[in-house]
Amino acid sequence: MTADCFADTNLWIYAHLQAPGDSRCAQATRLVQEDGLTISNQVLHEYYSVMLKHKSPDALIQRNIASMIEWCNIFCLDLATLEIAMNLRKRFHFSWRDSLIVASALQSGCTRLYTEDLQHGQVIDGLIIANPFAVIN
Repeated sequence: MTADCFADTNLWIYAHLQAPGDSRCAQATRLVQEDGLTISNQVLHEYYSVMLKHKSPDALIQRNIASMIEWCNIFCLDLATLEIAMNLRKRFHFSWRDSLIVASALQSGCTRLYTEDLQHGQVIDGLIIANPFAVIN
C-alpha cells in the first residue's frame, strides 16, 4: 500500500476492537499495518467518539490515536475541503460525513478510499471507492 490510500474510520474501529470471529477485524488489522495510509483529523475525531461508545479505556484510545498519527499521513480539513464536500453532497447525495471523507481523500491526492460506507468500485473524480471487506462479507 502506498500513500495514495485514504482509510475511513471504520477500518480503524475494526482493527482496534478485535471482535472474536469477525473476519473484518483481521482484514482491517492487516490494512492498517501497511505503510503510507492517509487519514484526516475527522477520522481521528470519529474514532475517538466511537471507541468511547464501545467503552474502550481513554488511555488506550489515546495511545491508538498517537500511533495512528505516527504511522499515517494526516490531512487537516480546511475551508476548501468544506466547499468540495458541499459540492459532492449536492452531486451524489452522500451524507455530510461521507462527503467530508471523500473531499479529504480527493484533496490529499489519494487515488483509493477504503470504506464500507460507499458503493464499492465507484469512481469519484478519479478516486476509487474500495470496500476492503467486500470479498469477506
